[in-house]
Amino acid sequence: MGAIDRNGYRFEPEYSVVNQNGAIHVYLNGEFIEELSFHFYGKYPEPSLIEEIVENYCQKHDI
Repeated sequence: MGAIDRNGYRFEPEYSVVNQNGAIHVYLNGEFIEELSFHFYGKYPEPSLIEEIVENYCQKHDI
């Protein structure tokens, strides 16, 4: 899954299959804001998991 753009924010996911964890890097207008960590099982994180994390972040921050 590639980056997700919302209202000037960009969410860039990355993950490690070996460690079964990942992170979504949050940027606002190109400036790094924070990292959202997550865990998953299987060969890769399901796109719905990443979308849920982004959606929850957006709701929490009124984006």
